Amino acid sequence: MIKILVAEHLPFVRHGLVASLNGESDLEVVAGVASGEDAIPAAVEHRPDTAVIDIDLPAMGGLTAAARLLEKVPACRVMILSSQANPGQVRRAFAANALGFMGTDAGPEKLAEGIRLIAAGRRAVDSDLAVAALQTAENPLTRRELDVLRIAAQGARSKEIAEELYLSVGTVRNHLSRIMCKTGARNRVDAVRIAADSGWL
Repeated sequence: MIKILVAEHLPFVRHGLVASLNGESDLEVVAGVASGEDAIPAAVEHRPDTAVIDIDLPAMGGLTAAARLLEKVPACRVMILSSQANPGQVRRAFAANALGFMGTDAGPEKLAEGIRLIAAGRRAVDSDLAVAALQTAENPLTRRELDVLRIAAQGARSKEIAEELYLSVGTVRNHLSRIMCKTGARNRVDAVRIAADSGWL
C-alpha cells in the first residue's frame, strides 16, 4: 500500500483528490491538509511514501513546502500539481527535488499512475510539459541581470533597484535594457513573465 499526503488549499479539490486516490486498491491517503505549514508536521506524523502538493499553496508556496517536507522526511517522494503548468514550473519543481509534476487537469488514472511511478523512485511528468521544458532555451541572463530582474519583479523602480544592489541608476537601466533585448520582451513586466515561465527566476 502506497501512503499519500495531499496538500491542496481548495477544499473541493482536496476532497476530490482524496476520494479518487482512496478508490485505488494500492493507494491510501493518510493525511489531507490545506497549507504548506500543515504539510510538514503531517508528513512527520504519518510518514507518507508520497506527497501530492499544489504549487499554489498560500503563504508557504508548494515548492517551498516540498523542499521543507523532504528535509524532514527524505524518504517521501513528491508530486507537484499546478493548475497553470508551464516549463518553468517543471524546472523549478525538479530543482526542489520533486520527482513528479502534473497539471490539475490530469485524470484520476494518470495521477494514480504517476504516484506509483514516483513511489518506485521514477519521474512522472506530463509528456507535453516535459518536451516543452527540454525545448526551453537556456538562461541567457547573467547573475547580476537576474538580481535586477528579481527586484523589478517586486514592483521596484530603477532607483530602488539601484539602492538595493549598490549600483547607479544608469547601470540598472543598462541591465534592464540588456534583459529586454536578450528575452525579446516589450517591457520589464514582459521580461519578468518570460523569465518566470522559462524557470530562470
